[in-house]
Amino acid sequence: MSGHSKWATIKHKKGAADAKRGKVFSRIIKELTVAARAGGGDADANPRLRTVIADAKAVNMPADNIKRAIRRGTGEEPGVSYEEAQYEAYGPGGAAVIMDVLTDNKNRTVGELRHTLTKHGGTLAEANAVAWMFSKRGYIVVEKAKADEETLMAAVLDAGGDDLQDDGDNWEVLTAPEAFQAVHDAVKSLGIETATAEISMLPQNYIKLEGKAAQSMVRLMDALDDLDDIRHVWSNFDIEEKEIEASLA
Repeated sequence: MSGHSKWATIKHKKGAADAKRGKVFSRIIKELTVAARAGGGDADANPRLRTVIADAKAVNMPADNIKRAIRRGTGEEPGVSYEEAQYEAYGPGGAAVIMDVLTDNKNRTVGELRHTLTKHGGTLAEANAVAWMFSKRGYIVVEKAKADEETLMAAVLDAGGDDLQDDGDNWEVLTAPEAFQAVHDAVKSLGIETATAEISMLPQNYIKLEGKAAQSMVRLMDALDDLDDIRHVWSNFDIEEKEIEASLA
């Protein structure tokens, strides 16, 4: 899963810059509102909300911002109502792309997605055109320098995780979606910082991209990440990390 984890790790590294632009705060506020609307405002009884609150604290979001977003979700304060939606696309070189969004205006979002895809050599696809190429899994990436393999493996398996895989500089933890929260909590209890942790759409197979197609694909992923309505973007590309970094430089 080298393509996926390398992209996730590089996104993690550039997260500080995103936070300065307010992108991270905006996305987390939407997540808090939707999570609270779906499962209530009590974090102890709402695992999804608990995870988003942890994400908010990790980027130093003020407590008042967190509370207001949750209260908007539970209807205790007025605010915009967001919808969750998923769109599919083809990227450069025929790579498959899945985009999860949180939006208050689907027409605007579709227009932004189509414009961004076209600009970078991609096209919006019909529903289920590429989704069959992916599996929904809990997915956690830990940099090797931050975790001992045996300790991490024991915690992951004891908490119900499926596997721990070696991906060069990182450990990749895979779980069933329903076991994700317990495994994530177990990893955090070890004091280990994760590079990424999410319910993910993992490709069943990867497409190797090189040269111009690889660079275009990286620029597309970065441009999609920068859209306000984007929640997650997944793709089945496999690109060497040096090409990813060169494209983002």
